[in-house]
Amino acid sequence: MVHIDVLIIGAGPIGLTCGIEAGKAGLSYVIIEKGCLVNSLYNYPANMTFFSTSEKLEIGDIPFVSISLKPTRAEALEYYRRAAIHYNLNIRLFELVSKVSETDGAFLIETSKASYFAKNIIVATGFYDVPVKLDIPGEDLPKVSHYYKDPHYYAMQRVAVIGAGNSAVDAALETYRKSAEVTMIVKGDEIDSRVKYWVRPDIVNRIKEGSIKAYFNSRVTAIRESEIDIESTEGKITIANDFVLAMTGYRPNFNFLKHIGINCSIDDRKLPSHNPDTMETNIPGVYMAGVVCGGMDTHTYFIENSREHAVKIVNNILEAER
Repeated sequence: MVHIDVLIIGAGPIGLTCGIEAGKAGLSYVIIEKGCLVNSLYNYPANMTFFSTSEKLEIGDIPFVSISLKPTRAEALEYYRRAAIHYNLNIRLFELVSKVSETDGAFLIETSKASYFAKNIIVATGFYDVPVKLDIPGEDLPKVSHYYKDPHYYAMQRVAVIGAGNSAVDAALETYRKSAEVTMIVKGDEIDSRVKYWVRPDIVNRIKEGSIKAYFNSRVTAIRESEIDIESTEGKITIANDFVLAMTGYRPNFNFLKHIGINCSIDDRKLPSHNPDTMETNIPGVYMAGVVCGGMDTHTYFIENSREHAVKIVNNILEAER
């Protein structure tokens, strides 16, 4: 069994930052990741461009050089891989945490490959793994996806895009430009105001000119093999359909947080219990870092305002050991 000071769950940018800070402080640590390095970023759309500038995505004082003001997914993957190698981070990839239990004043963490005995745990699992479901008939059909990767797959198909945020807009525009017949179904009365400022005018104009059909103040009520039902201001509408991209957002893995024993608020925000000054949860020795801290408010934390979590956590661990 491996005995360490800190076990970090999640090898995204913030999990890597926690590893960097732990290493600088002389703490022994392991970063456990169920998928590949920066797994969530890897699963972002292939052509995605970040909203943030490259300097706001930097970790460990390593410059992030991009060929344009807004870096791409491919550039980010390259950057974080080089950062992990530069710091020789102790990362175990494709290893799933299956059980966490307290024992002898510390924690026993069991994974798909090993067991660890850690004095402290940092949960940096993000929010991209669990999609917000529609809970409607037909959502489990193979033609429905809560993730979007590449537009070519949908060429010359009738595509329904549910949502009005960045993911939905990117999917709608990219598939439209690959000759898909695109329909957007939006629960509000307009495209989200938080959509990237250089993209929002494009989707608004495509809808205005009729190139992309949009139903506002509407929702999909049922999905079938070759059509979908929409409840709209015009009443119930049924349209022909080949694929549904349900870009309805994502949420943290609350079941995993509950398994560990982390309390979450009982309101719709489901905010995990933690001290913002130290990032320690209601369980002494268990910390949270990154967007997972925001519960359902997934727009609250970003890489640029979560990097400081690593410093707060490591400082608190060192203080507790004095």
